[in-house]
Amino acid sequence: MNLTSFLQDKRLTIALRGEIDHHSAKDTMRVIGNKIDLYLPCVCILDFKDVTFMDSSGIAIVISAVRRMRELSGKVILRSIPEQPMKVLKASGIERIAELEEGSPAYEM
Repeated sequence: MNLTSFLQDKRLTIALRGEIDHHSAKDTMRVIGNKIDLYLPCVCILDFKDVTFMDSSGIAIVISAVRRMRELSGKVILRSIPEQPMKVLKASGIERIAELEEGSPAYEM
């Protein structure tokens, strides 16, 4: 798992790539948390477009980002979620704590 990020107008976009599993989750959570702490955004967008596989560890990554952003009175938006990760996220009820951006391929499952 690797990621890239950019900040524009207090919106931090983090593009996730590859597989999200228990091997990569802890480090990914740390990196995302550090970026949130560094930039103090109003919105954190997690872009899943290039995620090829995700297990329940991906839920922990989202929850960690949501907790950090709530401390800043901000929000998390999940963008461009492929079908397999969307199934995992929807099964968890993640839409109750993070916004799923319309236009994600599997948004209307």
